[in-house]
Amino acid sequence: MNNIKLFESKQIRSVWDETEEKWYFVVEDVVAVLTDSKDPKQYIKRMRQRDKTLAQGWVQIVPTLAVDTAGGKQKMGCANAQGLLRIIQSIPSPKAEPFKLWLAQVGADRLDEIENPELATQRTRELYKLKGYSDDWIEKRMRSIAIREELTDEWKNRGVKRQVEYAILTAEISKATFGLTPSEYKKVKGLKSQNLRDHMTDLELIFSMLGEASTTAIVKTQNPEGFEENKKAARQGGAVAGNARKELESKTGQKVVSDQNYLPEKKKKQVGKEGDRS
Repeated sequence: MNNIKLFESKQIRSVWDETEEKWYFVVEDVVAVLTDSKDPKQYIKRMRQRDKTLAQGWVQIVPTLAVDTAGGKQKMGCANAQGLLRIIQSIPSPKAEPFKLWLAQVGADRLDEIENPELATQRTRELYKLKGYSDDWIEKRMRSIAIREELTDEWKNRGVKRQVEYAILTAEISKATFGLTPSEYKKVKGLKSQNLRDHMTDLELIFSMLGEASTTAIVKTQNPEGFEENKKAARQGGAVAGNARKELESKTGQKVVSDQNYLPEKKKKQVGKEGDRS
């Protein structure tokens, strides 16, 4: 996707959604770039008339959000990356073709991974290597992914279904483990849309794994049902890791929580400037 430079010369307005931790983009701006239409609103109207399936799901794909404009905040239709890719499928423009080809490749890759799950693991390792992570760090990160999946499977089997509930339970473990919720932790590291665990040090990953593995063990033995009971188990599991973290900090005199991240230098400078302005 980094090689598909469609938006270099034109600004695509965006909004960061704190609840979902995702970027949303103004659909009109994207359509204007992909189609060179002088009236993107009319283009979108005709596109929805042409694509009935897209029209039926439009409200879910394109929520109305407050966007900063020259005249102040304005309500505009926005879509996240997944929603944009669905919309782009309905745009018969040569500029949209690279996205469509990429979608086809992603779909083929996902089907291959269903047939052979090891392919997904291999691709993840390759991506981390390309980003410059060490082999030791990658091994810990892969293990943390497996531990996380085991925990979410346990939650799912015990009546925790909604994504927002997963986020709350994760925040409970993080708070008990590190004294910080994930959103607070991201601020310490100067992150926005990036995955927090991709920017953890070895020790941070280890204690994160301990918190979630302990929660899984408690869930398996106590058999909590529903969201509220699992929230108590999450606090208990996080507390196991939190006590271990405090014990290590008392022996070393050093904090486990670090502002270290793996952002590219250009991104780090940008974060620094934003911090100066605040």
